[in-house]
Amino acid sequence: MYFWPHISQTNIIEANFRINEMTIKMEMLRCFSTVVQTGNLAEAAVRLSRTQSALSMSLKQLEEHLGQRLFETDRKNRLTPLGTQVFELAQQQLRDYDNTIRAIETTASSPKGLIRIVSVPSVSGLVFPSAIDQLNNLYPGIKVELRDTDTQQVINALIQNHADIGIASGHHALNGIQQHLLFEDRFGLVCSPNNPLARQVDDPHISEVVSSGFVRNELCELIDCSEFQEIVSSALVTVHNTMSLIGMVRTANWVTVLPQQVVHLLPSDLSFRPIAGLTAKRPVYALLREHSQFPGYAMDLFNIVCKFDWKEQIVKLG
Repeated sequence: MYFWPHISQTNIIEANFRINEMTIKMEMLRCFSTVVQTGNLAEAAVRLSRTQSALSMSLKQLEEHLGQRLFETDRKNRLTPLGTQVFELAQQQLRDYDNTIRAIETTASSPKGLIRIVSVPSVSGLVFPSAIDQLNNLYPGIKVELRDTDTQQVINALIQNHADIGIASGHHALNGIQQHLLFEDRFGLVCSPNNPLARQVDDPHISEVVSSGFVRNELCELIDCSEFQEIVSSALVTVHNTMSLIGMVRTANWVTVLPQQVVHLLPSDLSFRPIAGLTAKRPVYALLREHSQFPGYAMDLFNIVCKFDWKEQIVKLG
Protein backbone atom coordinates (compact mmCIF):
# COMPACT_ATOMS: atom_id res chain seq x y z
CA MET A 1 0.00 0.00 0.00
CA TYR A 2 1.25 3.48 -0.92
CA PHE A 3 1.24 6.18 1.74
CA TRP A 4 1.16 9.85 0.76
CA PRO A 5 4.00 11.78 2.34
CA HIS A 6 3.07 14.29 5.00
CA ILE A 7 2.84 17.85 3.61
CA SER A 8 2.94 20.57 6.20
CA GLN A 9 1.07 23.88 5.96
CA THR A 10 4.43 25.59 5.64
CA ASN A 11 5.22 23.51 2.55
CA ILE A 12 1.89 24.47 0.97
CA ILE A 13 2.43 28.17 1.67
CA GLU A 14 5.95 28.04 0.22
CA ALA A 15 4.66 26.21 -2.88
CA ASN A 16 1.92 28.80 -3.41
CA PHE A 17 4.47 31.58 -2.95
CA ARG A 18 6.69 30.06 -5.63
CA ILE A 19 3.72 29.81 -8.02
CA ASN A 20 2.82 33.45 -7.37
CA GLU A 21 6.44 34.42 -7.94
CA MET A 22 6.28 32.83 -11.39
CA THR A 23 3.12 34.72 -12.39
CA ILE A 24 3.63 37.45 -14.95
CA LYS A 25 2.27 40.50 -13.18
CA MET A 26 0.81 43.50 -14.96
CA GLU A 27 3.51 45.76 -13.48
CA MET A 28 6.19 43.56 -15.06
CA LEU A 29 4.61 44.16 -18.44
CA ARG A 30 4.33 47.88 -17.74
CA CYS A 31 8.01 48.09 -16.76
CA PHE A 32 9.06 46.14 -19.84
CA SER A 33 6.89 48.23 -22.19
CA THR A 34 8.14 51.51 -20.74
CA VAL A 35 11.78 50.48 -21.10
CA VAL A 36 11.12 49.53 -24.73
CA GLN A 37 9.40 52.87 -25.40
CA THR A 38 12.11 54.98 -23.80
CA GLY A 39 15.04 52.87 -24.95
CA ASN A 40 16.85 52.90 -21.60
CA LEU A 41 16.36 52.22 -17.89
CA ALA A 42 17.04 55.77 -16.73
CA GLU A 43 14.18 57.44 -18.60
CA ALA A 44 11.84 54.53 -17.87
CA ALA A 45 12.59 54.82 -14.15
CA VAL A 46 11.73 58.53 -14.19
CA ARG A 47 8.48 57.93 -16.07
CA LEU A 48 7.39 55.17 -13.67
CA SER A 49 8.76 56.87 -10.53
CA ARG A 50 10.83 53.81 -9.68
CA THR A 51 14.52 53.12 -9.25
CA GLN A 52 16.60 51.69 -12.06
CA SER A 53 17.51 48.71 -9.92
CA ALA A 54 13.83 47.93 -9.34
CA LEU A 55 13.15 48.03 -13.09
CA SER A 56 16.19 45.88 -13.78
CA MET A 57 14.99 43.29 -11.27
CA SER A 58 11.51 43.27 -12.79
CA LEU A 59 12.92 42.69 -16.28
CA LYS A 60 15.18 39.93 -14.96
CA GLN A 61 12.22 38.15 -13.33
CA LEU A 62 10.23 38.39 -16.55
CA GLU A 63 13.08 36.95 -18.62
CA GLU A 64 13.69 34.17 -16.09
CA HIS A 65 10.02 33.23 -16.17
CA LEU A 66 10.02 33.12 -19.99
CA GLY A 67 13.37 31.36 -20.14
CA GLN A 68 14.68 33.65 -22.88
CA ARG A 69 16.18 37.10 -23.28
CA LEU A 70 13.93 39.96 -24.32
CA PHE A 71 16.72 42.40 -25.20
CA GLU A 72 19.69 41.81 -27.47
CA THR A 73 22.10 43.65 -25.14
CA ASP A 74 22.23 44.99 -21.60
CA ARG A 75 21.67 48.51 -22.93
CA LYS A 76 17.97 47.59 -23.44
CA ASN A 77 17.74 49.43 -26.76
CA ARG A 78 17.13 46.51 -29.12
CA LEU A 79 14.61 43.69 -28.75
CA THR A 80 15.07 40.02 -29.55
CA PRO A 81 12.42 38.39 -31.82
CA LEU A 82 10.66 37.14 -28.67
CA GLY A 83 10.92 40.60 -27.12
CA THR A 84 9.16 42.12 -30.13
CA GLN A 85 6.26 39.68 -29.80
CA VAL A 86 6.02 40.16 -26.04
CA PHE A 87 6.00 43.94 -26.46
CA GLU A 88 3.06 43.82 -28.88
CA LEU A 89 1.08 41.52 -26.59
CA ALA A 90 1.99 43.54 -23.51
CA GLN A 91 0.76 46.76 -25.13
CA GLN A 92 -2.59 45.17 -25.86
CA GLN A 93 -2.96 43.78 -22.34
CA LEU A 94 -2.00 47.10 -20.73
CA ARG A 95 -4.54 49.01 -22.86
CA ASP A 96 -7.29 46.56 -21.89
CA TYR A 97 -6.29 46.68 -18.23
CA ASP A 98 -6.12 50.49 -18.10
CA ASN A 99 -9.47 50.80 -19.89
CA THR A 100 -11.05 48.39 -17.43
CA ILE A 101 -9.70 50.29 -14.43
CA ARG A 102 -10.96 53.59 -15.85
CA ALA A 103 -14.37 52.04 -16.49
CA ILE A 104 -14.56 50.69 -12.93
CA GLU A 105 -13.58 54.03 -11.40
CA THR A 106 -15.94 55.99 -13.64
CA THR A 107 -18.82 53.63 -12.86
CA ALA A 108 -18.14 53.90 -9.14
CA SER A 109 -18.29 57.69 -9.36
CA SER A 110 -21.53 57.64 -11.40
CA PRO A 111 -24.33 56.64 -9.01
CA LYS A 112 -27.02 57.93 -11.40
CA GLY A 113 -25.71 56.01 -14.39
CA LEU A 114 -23.09 56.12 -17.12
CA ILE A 115 -23.35 55.85 -20.90
CA ARG A 116 -20.17 55.29 -22.92
CA ILE A 117 -20.16 56.27 -26.60
CA VAL A 118 -17.56 55.66 -29.30
CA SER A 119 -18.01 57.10 -32.78
CA VAL A 120 -16.23 57.83 -36.02
CA PRO A 121 -15.37 61.57 -36.00
CA SER A 122 -17.32 62.43 -39.15
CA VAL A 123 -20.60 61.62 -37.39
CA SER A 124 -20.20 62.34 -33.68
CA GLY A 125 -20.30 66.11 -34.09
CA LEU A 126 -23.50 65.95 -36.13
CA VAL A 127 -25.75 64.10 -33.71
CA PHE A 128 -24.39 63.88 -30.18
CA PRO A 129 -24.57 67.53 -29.08
CA SER A 130 -28.36 67.43 -29.40
CA ALA A 131 -28.74 63.72 -28.54
CA ILE A 132 -26.83 64.04 -25.27
CA ASP A 133 -28.83 67.16 -24.42
CA GLN A 134 -32.06 65.19 -24.86
CA LEU A 135 -30.72 62.35 -22.73
CA ASN A 136 -29.75 64.76 -19.93
CA ASN A 137 -33.27 66.18 -19.97
CA LEU A 138 -34.67 62.67 -19.55
CA TYR A 139 -32.17 61.63 -16.87
CA PRO A 140 -30.65 64.58 -15.00
CA GLY A 141 -27.31 63.73 -13.45
CA ILE A 142 -26.43 60.88 -15.83
CA LYS A 143 -22.77 60.79 -16.89
CA VAL A 144 -21.81 60.50 -20.56
CA GLU A 145 -18.42 59.65 -22.08
CA LEU A 146 -17.86 60.30 -25.81
CA ARG A 147 -14.73 59.24 -27.70
CA ASP A 148 -13.90 59.78 -31.38
CA THR A 149 -11.98 56.98 -33.03
CA ASP A 150 -11.82 54.83 -36.16
CA THR A 151 -14.31 52.09 -37.02
CA GLN A 152 -12.12 49.18 -35.87
CA GLN A 153 -11.64 50.76 -32.45
CA VAL A 154 -15.40 51.35 -32.23
CA ILE A 155 -15.99 47.64 -32.82
CA ASN A 156 -13.29 46.63 -30.35
CA ALA A 157 -14.72 48.89 -27.63
CA LEU A 158 -18.18 47.37 -28.01
CA ILE A 159 -16.92 43.79 -28.04
CA GLN A 160 -14.71 44.34 -24.99
CA ASN A 161 -17.52 46.08 -23.07
CA HIS A 162 -15.73 49.43 -23.07
CA ALA A 163 -18.68 51.13 -24.78
CA ASP A 164 -22.47 50.93 -24.79
CA ILE A 165 -23.21 52.72 -28.07
CA GLY A 166 -21.11 53.07 -31.19
CA ILE A 167 -21.30 54.64 -34.63
CA ALA A 168 -19.20 53.00 -37.30
CA SER A 169 -18.67 52.91 -41.04
CA GLY A 170 -19.82 49.75 -42.79
CA HIS A 171 -21.90 46.80 -41.63
CA HIS A 172 -20.38 44.33 -39.17
CA ALA A 173 -21.94 41.02 -38.10
CA LEU A 174 -21.49 41.12 -34.32
CA ASN A 175 -23.05 38.82 -31.76
CA GLY A 176 -24.96 40.63 -29.01
CA ILE A 177 -24.85 44.00 -30.76
CA GLN A 178 -27.92 45.58 -32.35
CA GLN A 179 -27.38 47.62 -35.53
CA HIS A 180 -29.38 50.29 -37.37
CA LEU A 181 -28.51 51.98 -40.67
CA LEU A 182 -28.38 55.75 -40.14
CA PHE A 183 -27.46 57.05 -43.60
CA GLU A 184 -25.24 56.55 -46.62
CA ASP A 185 -22.92 59.14 -48.15
CA ARG A 186 -21.19 59.09 -51.48
CA PHE A 187 -17.46 58.63 -51.99
CA GLY A 188 -15.63 61.26 -53.98
CA LEU A 189 -12.28 62.82 -54.81
CA VAL A 190 -10.55 64.94 -52.16
CA CYS A 191 -7.65 67.11 -53.26
CA SER A 192 -6.12 70.56 -53.21
CA PRO A 193 -7.90 73.21 -55.34
CA ASN A 194 -4.56 73.58 -57.12
CA ASN A 195 -4.57 69.96 -58.26
CA PRO A 196 -5.39 69.59 -61.99
CA LEU A 197 -8.26 67.19 -61.16
CA ALA A 198 -9.96 69.90 -59.12
CA ARG A 199 -9.77 72.39 -62.00
CA GLN A 200 -10.85 70.21 -64.92
CA VAL A 201 -14.39 70.69 -66.24
CA ASP A 202 -15.58 67.07 -66.29
CA ASP A 203 -15.69 64.84 -63.22
CA PRO A 204 -12.48 62.78 -63.14
CA HIS A 205 -12.66 59.07 -63.88
CA ILE A 206 -11.43 56.40 -61.45
CA SER A 207 -8.33 55.79 -63.57
CA GLU A 208 -7.45 59.50 -63.53
CA VAL A 209 -7.81 59.71 -59.75
CA VAL A 210 -5.58 56.74 -59.03
CA SER A 211 -2.90 57.82 -61.51
CA SER A 212 -2.54 61.28 -59.91
CA GLY A 213 -0.47 60.61 -56.80
CA PHE A 214 -3.20 58.58 -55.11
CA VAL A 215 -3.09 57.99 -51.33
CA ARG A 216 -5.03 54.98 -50.11
CA ASN A 217 -6.84 55.09 -46.74
CA GLU A 218 -8.79 52.54 -44.69
CA LEU A 219 -12.21 53.80 -45.86
CA CYS A 220 -11.32 52.75 -49.40
CA GLU A 221 -12.00 49.16 -48.31
CA LEU A 222 -15.71 50.01 -48.04
CA ILE A 223 -16.00 50.89 -51.72
CA ASP A 224 -17.91 48.08 -53.45
CA CYS A 225 -16.55 48.57 -56.95
CA SER A 226 -14.36 45.91 -58.54
CA GLU A 227 -12.78 48.36 -60.98
CA PHE A 228 -11.81 50.73 -58.17
CA GLN A 229 -10.44 47.96 -55.91
CA GLU A 230 -8.43 46.45 -58.75
CA ILE A 231 -6.81 49.80 -59.55
CA VAL A 232 -6.12 50.93 -55.96
CA SER A 233 -4.63 47.55 -55.01
CA SER A 234 -1.45 48.75 -56.70
CA ALA A 235 -1.35 52.06 -54.80
CA LEU A 236 2.15 52.75 -53.51
CA VAL A 237 1.14 54.92 -50.56
CA THR A 238 -1.32 54.04 -47.78
CA VAL A 239 -1.93 56.44 -44.88
CA HIS A 240 -3.88 55.39 -41.76
CA ASN A 241 -3.60 58.57 -39.71
CA THR A 242 -6.14 61.28 -40.63
CA MET A 243 -3.84 64.22 -39.88
CA SER A 244 -1.07 62.74 -42.03
CA LEU A 245 -3.58 62.09 -44.82
CA ILE A 246 -4.79 65.71 -44.70
CA GLY A 247 -1.22 66.99 -44.71
CA MET A 248 -0.39 65.08 -47.88
CA VAL A 249 -3.61 65.95 -49.71
CA ARG A 250 -3.29 69.67 -48.95
CA THR A 251 -0.33 69.73 -51.30
CA ALA A 252 -1.10 69.68 -55.01
CA ASN A 253 0.79 66.41 -55.45
CA TRP A 254 -1.54 63.94 -53.73
CA VAL A 255 -5.24 63.01 -53.87
CA THR A 256 -7.45 60.55 -52.02
CA VAL A 257 -11.03 59.26 -51.91
CA LEU A 258 -13.28 59.86 -48.90
CA PRO A 259 -17.01 59.92 -48.05
CA GLN A 260 -18.63 63.33 -48.43
CA GLN A 261 -19.46 63.73 -44.73
CA VAL A 262 -15.81 63.26 -43.77
CA VAL A 263 -14.89 66.23 -45.93
CA HIS A 264 -16.87 68.61 -43.70
CA LEU A 265 -14.30 67.96 -40.95
CA LEU A 266 -11.36 68.74 -43.22
CA PRO A 267 -9.74 72.15 -43.80
CA SER A 268 -11.76 74.46 -46.06
CA ASP A 269 -8.91 74.66 -48.55
CA LEU A 270 -9.65 71.12 -49.79
CA SER A 271 -11.95 70.29 -52.69
CA PHE A 272 -14.50 67.47 -53.01
CA ARG A 273 -16.01 66.37 -56.27
CA PRO A 274 -17.77 63.26 -57.62
CA ILE A 275 -15.85 60.61 -59.53
CA ALA A 276 -17.22 59.47 -62.88
CA GLY A 277 -18.12 55.80 -62.78
CA LEU A 278 -18.02 55.57 -58.99
CA THR A 279 -21.45 55.49 -57.32
CA ALA A 280 -20.42 53.61 -54.16
CA LYS A 281 -21.61 54.96 -50.83
CA ARG A 282 -20.40 54.51 -47.27
CA PRO A 283 -23.07 53.05 -44.97
CA VAL A 284 -22.99 54.41 -41.41
CA TYR A 285 -24.53 52.34 -38.62
CA ALA A 286 -25.51 52.95 -35.02
CA LEU A 287 -24.61 50.01 -32.78
CA LEU A 288 -26.04 49.13 -29.38
CA ARG A 289 -24.49 46.66 -26.97
CA GLU A 290 -27.41 44.55 -25.75
CA HIS A 291 -25.98 43.81 -22.29
CA SER A 292 -25.01 47.27 -21.06
CA GLN A 293 -24.75 48.16 -17.39
CA PHE A 294 -27.55 50.70 -17.81
CA PRO A 295 -29.62 49.16 -20.65
CA GLY A 296 -32.57 51.56 -20.29
CA TYR A 297 -30.42 54.65 -20.68
CA ALA A 298 -28.47 53.09 -23.57
CA MET A 299 -31.65 52.11 -25.41
CA ASP A 300 -33.14 55.59 -25.05
CA LEU A 301 -30.00 57.24 -26.44
CA PHE A 302 -29.84 54.66 -29.24
CA ASN A 303 -33.43 55.51 -30.21
CA ILE A 304 -32.67 59.24 -30.13
CA VAL A 305 -29.74 58.71 -32.51
CA CYS A 306 -31.78 56.48 -34.83
CA LYS A 307 -34.64 59.03 -35.02
CA PHE A 308 -32.28 61.89 -35.82
CA ASP A 309 -33.13 63.61 -39.13
CA TRP A 310 -30.00 62.58 -40.99
CA LYS A 311 -31.31 63.53 -44.45
CA GLU A 312 -31.93 67.13 -43.39
CA GLN A 313 -28.50 67.36 -41.75
CA ILE A 314 -26.71 65.94 -44.79
CA VAL A 315 -28.56 68.27 -47.16
CA LYS A 316 -27.68 71.21 -44.91
CA LEU A 317 -23.98 70.33 -44.93
CA GLY A 318 -23.94 69.43 -48.58
